[in-house]
Amino acid sequence: MAKRFNIRMAGVGGQGVVTGSHILSTAVINAGGESTIVPFYGSEKRMAPVESYVRVSDEAIYEIGEITFPHIIIIFHPQVITHGKSYTMPFYFGLKEDGVALINNDGPMRLHKDQARELEERRAKLYYFPATKISLEVAGMDLATNMALMGCIGAITGLTNMAGLDQAVKDRFLGKGFVVSGGTAALDSVVERKFKKKQELIEKNVAVMRAGWNYAVDHGWAAADVKRAEEPVAAANA
Repeated sequence: MAKRFNIRMAGVGGQGVVTGSHILSTAVINAGGESTIVPFYGSEKRMAPVESYVRVSDEAIYEIGEITFPHIIIIFHPQVITHGKSYTMPFYFGLKEDGVALINNDGPMRLHKDQARELEERRAKLYYFPATKISLEVAGMDLATNMALMGCIGAITGLTNMAGLDQAVKDRFLGKGFVVSGGTAALDSVVERKFKKKQELIEKNVAVMRAGWNYAVDHGWAAADVKRAEEPVAAANA
């Protein structure tokens, strides 16, 4: 049977919602799957609502566009719920029965009684995941919150692996075919420093992503065949 998930991500400007969705989509393709992505945002400023729609599958995908009825919703910031900072309200609108809501928060949130009732009627699985806390603990910064969420959802869907995620991060930050070589010694030095800085950033982001992946495995959220990722990986097909 085909495995497919329509995923709606909602957050606020500055959290890397679109970047995260691109990385997840690329990681699924790296692992041999199929994916399409459509970002949606208005004013490009911090704390403005942002959404991104990602389809992932182990077979061909022919649809593109907004996802109205997702199997999974990912909430990058609790204000999407408490302040309505999302283009799709309420935050769980259209969530399919037995769907998953992955929420970036340190613990369960107090939802309005009507929201709690409707989610219960849909048999929704609410996963409260401390993505920002993990980013701070592992990388010393909150900017990798999106990486923690992508690692976690990668394990939940089971349509990619840590090698695919690792390569997706490298492709995003370095670009394909990055060459550390210049025409002069001075240029070589500048390019090498730039590469080293980016390499350190990649290593931190991948470490946070791995922590998110393992959190999903350790809490029983991951797909049945998904295992912990203990060590760094180098190739998408490893």
